Amino acid sequence: MDRLERIYQVPRRVKQCVFVLADLCFIPLSIWLAVVIRLGTTDVVLTKETVLASLITMIVSIVVFARTGLYRAVVRYMGQQAMLTIIQALTISALVLALSMLLLQCELPRSTPFLYWAFALLFIGGSRLAVRALYNSMTRKRGGKVAIYGAGDSGRQLLNALFHSGQFTPVVFIDDDVSLWGRIINGVKVYPFGELPDLIKSRHIAHVLMALPTIGRARRREIVNQLEELPVSVKTIPRFADLVSGVAQVGDVQDIDIEDLLGRGTVAPDQELLGPCITDKVVMVTGAGGSIGSELCRQIILCQPRELILLDVSEHNLYQINKELTEKISEAGFAFPVVSLLGTVQNQSHLQAIFSEFGVQTVYHAAAYKHVPIVEYNVAEGVSNNVFGTLAAASAAVTTGVEKFVLVSTDKAVRPTNVMGASKRMAELILQSFASICEDTQFSMVRFGNVLGSSGSVVPLFREQIKRGGPVTVTHKDVVRYFMTIPEAAQLVLQAGAMADGGDVFVLDMGEPVKIIDLATRMIHLMGHEVKDAENPNGDIAIEFAGLRPGEKLYEELLVGDSVIGTGHPMIMRAHEEYLPEPVLNGYLAELREACAAHDCDAIQRVLLAAVSGFNAKDGISDAIWSRRSERTAVVDNVVTGSFPKVG
Repeated sequence: MDRLERIYQVPRRVKQCVFVLADLCFIPLSIWLAVVIRLGTTDVVLTKETVLASLITMIVSIVVFARTGLYRAVVRYMGQQAMLTIIQALTISALVLALSMLLLQCELPRSTPFLYWAFALLFIGGSRLAVRALYNSMTRKRGGKVAIYGAGDSGRQLLNALFHSGQFTPVVFIDDDVSLWGRIINGVKVYPFGELPDLIKSRHIAHVLMALPTIGRARRREIVNQLEELPVSVKTIPRFADLVSGVAQVGDVQDIDIEDLLGRGTVAPDQELLGPCITDKVVMVTGAGGSIGSELCRQIILCQPRELILLDVSEHNLYQINKELTEKISEAGFAFPVVSLLGTVQNQSHLQAIFSEFGVQTVYHAAAYKHVPIVEYNVAEGVSNNVFGTLAAASAAVTTGVEKFVLVSTDKAVRPTNVMGASKRMAELILQSFASICEDTQFSMVRFGNVLGSSGSVVPLFREQIKRGGPVTVTHKDVVRYFMTIPEAAQLVLQAGAMADGGDVFVLDMGEPVKIIDLATRMIHLMGHEVKDAENPNGDIAIEFAGLRPGEKLYEELLVGDSVIGTGHPMIMRAHEEYLPEPVLNGYLAELREACAAHDCDAIQRVLLAAVSGFNAKDGISDAIWSRRSERTAVVDNVVTGSFPKVG
């Protein structure tokens, strides 16, 4: 156990007693020095009156120090306010000394109280500053050396937080403000960015902490791009909105926001589009505990529905989102109820009972199995949930007179190469068919790509692999994906739903696709490592290619055809795509239901190939039960063997 840990473990009462005893010594010492300095000699005669005045000053001062909270203050966190408290307490102490000298008629110089105040401030205040400085010097030796990018208020708060935590040792500030260059803030000098590469070498800096919570996304990306070239890991403090709301503190250092690497900007939501389907309406979210469903709920409560109904098959997820929403509603001072219901969307009678009894007006259907490899290995269940769950929910909505029904879809539904994508396109076809024959319920669907931070996202997987020392596993060197943040996706879903006329297929502007190998490379660099490859065999983290998993393709699309028009929102487009007539669709659904009940994956695949335009089952059938069945009989074919790699 090091010295700092031993100091931590000393009981607080003991520390307080030490400071009281020290102050009892500092007070008479300060009085004696005041007299010595004033008289210019150490040959000072202590009369009975002088001793009594000193005792009175000592006793009253200790009481004053205690009442002002001087002994309750944690010395290592002492700041400007604590020093002001010391000055106020010592001023009272000096007045007590002056009054005692007057009443007892002490033969001491009249300037003694003034000199006493100065010496007492030196000893009592200085001793605490010395302890704080010693503590800071000991903690600085414990953490890696860092540069703080941003010498503003947030940077200074971060500096103090780091001094106290001992997690990192701040050695320099970096700032773009010319007026700050050369200044020293709490012992740390401010430099321009151009000097950072040399400082990294000379000061052995391992991390750069970005203390820039208020700058725009574009500027953040510029800084991140510059820092990526340097041999340091890059971390950041939470964004301004999180700091203001109290969700996070300045000292909560975290990995760089991956959205800063995407090269796409965000558009603020149109508040007029968020409210119409939600405000003062009974709203229901299926799959409310999932990545998208839970964020939809967070956005919905801000629009103050009359009542919010949550449906999820997972008891744990339902409990978590209900708890979070209840707390947020209470903090915001809202007064509408949240009802949490367990159940599967495949149970139409249950859904009808919910819609009817609660008078549901708007439904956001986010319940789905979305992981491509998992659905490939669970074909029948994936199709049952994604297709017949949507059919049950839509049918219940029509029966009970729901006003708006919005399906959360995916770019994988476009010319799919996997069962998940094909099942989601079937769900879209169901809603398109319903929209063509139903007048009372408006059906629409919103199609977008990958969302950052959702379960199964490559970003947390890559980060975990890098922290373990690699390798980082990528499916293919040419694979590209569209990305969007969860909050942005949820906001756009809500806005698109408000623009629906019936049967609309809304497509979100996902920006430019991101090459996954480039994303992995940038993450490795920003976490302070070098890529290990043939050109750099001495690097830190290798990137390995595991091959495309069953059902995956190199790139995703957002449109089946080329017919797309804009809307009133710059990030939302409306696609006009062909759909199946109701009798034809019903025939396919009947065959599909029978095939799912029999767990006949070959029949399921045949129906999807016939019903879904552009479906290419290029990898055969990977279903686990179907594969096991093939081991016992030669009748079953079209089987992909082997397990899928655990990669992004």
